[in-house]
Amino acid sequence: MTEKLKYKNIFLIGFMGAGKTTVGQVLAEKIGYRCVDPDQVLEEKAGSTISTIFSEYGEDYFRDLESKTLESISAGSGQVIATGGGVVIKDRNWDTMKEAGLTVYLKAPIEVLYERIKDSTHRPLLQVENPLERARELLENREHLYQKADLIIDSEKLSVTEVADELLKILNY
Repeated sequence: MTEKLKYKNIFLIGFMGAGKTTVGQVLAEKIGYRCVDPDQVLEEKAGSTISTIFSEYGEDYFRDLESKTLESISAGSGQVIATGGGVVIKDRNWDTMKEAGLTVYLKAPIEVLYERIKDSTHRPLLQVENPLERARELLENREHLYQKADLIIDSEKLSVTEVADELLKILNY
């Protein structure tokens, strides 16, 4: 890793299915950062899955753990951090991300996102009667928050590698 990092951290934000984790892994490898998934870190620390935390303690409890995990991870540097889709709903998380790096919104239409996640069983917010309608509602409620990112990449028609390469080009890596 270089002596001086161009960006302390790069935070990938966006809705479920946007490709944050897979793009994060490719991007991190290309720039010599490590990829960190806060949801994975949270599950390891809690000794439980996010779905279980949601069902046993509720969303508010989970969001508090999510914020604490993000703050802990953000103290480090040289990381591509693939955040959870709902991280943007708390101002506290925006403060953390803005202080600790660059935010990048991986954007795609709900139809594309839903196609990517429809068979997923580990997404507690979509365990409802009409998951597409729920996903559409969640995205509509969060879109203005995602738009606060420093950069926006439309990932609809791009492969994971193409998204990472587009980001590298924009960031002059």
